[in-house]
Amino acid sequence: MNLMESFWSALQSVRANKMRSFLTMLGIIIGISSVITIVSIGQGGKEAITGQFQDIGTNIINVEVKAMDTSIELRDYFKLGDADLLEEKIPEVDWVAPSAESMGYLKGEKESKFAHMAAVDENYARLLNIDMVEGRFINEGDVRNARNVVVIDDVSAEKIFGTVKAVGNRVKVSNQSTDTNVTIAGVCKNPGGSMAAMFGDNMPAMVYIPVTIRDKVLQKPEITALSVSLTDMSHSGETADKMIRLLEKSHRNEDKYAASEGFTEMDTINSVLDIFTMVIGAIAGISLIVGGIGVMNIMLVSVTERTREIGTRKALGAQNKDIMLQFLTESLIICLIGGIIGMTLGVVLGLIVGSIINIPLGVSPLVIFAAFGFSSAVGIFFGLYPAQKAAKLDPIEALRYE
Repeated sequence: MNLMESFWSALQSVRANKMRSFLTMLGIIIGISSVITIVSIGQGGKEAITGQFQDIGTNIINVEVKAMDTSIELRDYFKLGDADLLEEKIPEVDWVAPSAESMGYLKGEKESKFAHMAAVDENYARLLNIDMVEGRFINEGDVRNARNVVVIDDVSAEKIFGTVKAVGNRVKVSNQSTDTNVTIAGVCKNPGGSMAAMFGDNMPAMVYIPVTIRDKVLQKPEITALSVSLTDMSHSGETADKMIRLLEKSHRNEDKYAASEGFTEMDTINSVLDIFTMVIGAIAGISLIVGGIGVMNIMLVSVTERTREIGTRKALGAQNKDIMLQFLTESLIICLIGGIIGMTLGVVLGLIVGSIINIPLGVSPLVIFAAFGFSSAVGIFFGLYPAQKAAKLDPIEALRYE
């Protein structure tokens, strides 16, 4: 029996037992679809995160107070004048965005929400790609005049006011000890996108206030970071060293600050995302092993059921390799059909989930080919033992089998 005859014989056997064949394929279908869905969402998420970093730009140096240094004193934290000092003394500096961050609460008349509060200036909008929905972001006048204004995210605006059109409304920002009345100057898009909308009640509100009112709003008002935009990154290391020395001289300290290029950690982020996707995909791939065991089990049952058929074929001259090829082909067909269905289902599920959480689908041809190859390997590996068992049957004993 040649390969084509084995193929058609195996296909007829699968068609003759449609329900049993489908249930056998189910493990393969679930495994392949799970792996493709998870990997595609992981790749899409990676592309989305990378895109956000690319939108921000790569000409940023972050200067931070060393958080793990227990010898940090109050005088070591940055002052607003440090931003002006860097802009004036270092020619490569384009602009500086100081920031202080703390947790607190955003309170309306009826609703309140746990909040991540950031005290920033007008340059912060240039640092991050903040998408305004209503109103405006913190501006120079807000900072200079220390106005009690705030910018909140759209999900929190919906929660507290029932609408994103909340500009002009009054809210309170709390640092657990005092409440400060502020006016909403703008509503921005939540950086979490649709994920924030899905888990809005469990995700902190995003609150931006002028850096000049941080002392009365934030529980921890110290400025811990300066994000510095450079006009030329070709000598960023030397420029960072100059900034550190200038700040140390101004604060009369040493070894209290650390500088890093804003997004050199992208390689680390990509590596972590790749590892995470691979681990989750491997966990989902365990179902492929379970599906393969199911294929082997059904093929062993099929060998037992068709013992007389095997004996008859051997009596008519079929060789061991012919019998083995027939059952191996049948196992392979079951896994390939299951793999095709699983690949289709995985791509569809990836599209659906991606649209729900607003992440573009990232299925590469390599993943498709890998899934197809893996399903073939499962069919061969788990079909090998039943095929060998069928091939080794004694024709006389097989003919006597009832």
